[in-house]
Amino acid sequence: MIIVKTPREILAMQEAGKISSTALKLAGEAVEPGVSTLEIDMLVKKYIESQGASPSFLGYNGFPSSTCISINSTVIHGIPDKNCIIKQGDIVSIDIGAYFNGFHGDNAWTFPCADINSEAENLLDATKESLYEGIKTAKVCNRVGDISSAVQRYAEARGYSVVRQFVGHGVGASLHEDPNVPNFGSRGKGPRLCEGMTIAIEPMINAGSGEVKVLDDGWTVVTADGKLSAHFEHSIAITKDGPVILTNCGPDAKN
Repeated sequence: MIIVKTPREILAMQEAGKISSTALKLAGEAVEPGVSTLEIDMLVKKYIESQGASPSFLGYNGFPSSTCISINSTVIHGIPDKNCIIKQGDIVSIDIGAYFNGFHGDNAWTFPCADINSEAENLLDATKESLYEGIKTAKVCNRVGDISSAVQRYAEARGYSVVRQFVGHGVGASLHEDPNVPNFGSRGKGPRLCEGMTIAIEPMINAGSGEVKVLDDGWTVVTADGKLSAHFEHSIAITKDGPVILTNCGPDAKN
């Protein structure tokens, strides 16, 4: 069931989104050679809790950390570890959620560590732009498939593959709500978008095949061919005036 939010609830979600996206910006600033992913996780947890919020991911279905940090060929759900050290040239995907006053803010970004090669840079640019292509179509009376198609067409036109096994989702009082928001699909298909819907759009785009596999820890998702992957995400609200980004204080803040 799709849960439509009131204007007051959307304002509350913006507060959660502000905390989550500010935490994401802080995490990105910490991405440097020699830093462990656990250090970044602890930094994020401390900040979120300092704002009177709690990390959405910590304990979610048993997940052991406050953030998902995924490097290079790891797509999503990387578990922070003191022995996982970031190196120059890595691309580091960080996914963060914050729960505040009854609502979640959910966002992700892939950060370059120092200088990265052109292959990685082009993948990051294409994945980020595919996110914004999807957001642009998130309008009242359009359908979820319009978002999905926009992401897919943009990424595939540039020679990349879309991960199909994992998708975006509704977000609100629960971290994951209806509807699913795939990064592939057909225009004019899927649930109709209406005012008050809140969703997380999150392209996961691979440099090679779109195939992925889950490691033995039950969480970490990697590309099947070992090639690079990038992940960008915003939580948004559907309004009569167009899409509103609820996580807009992060690395690419518009104000």
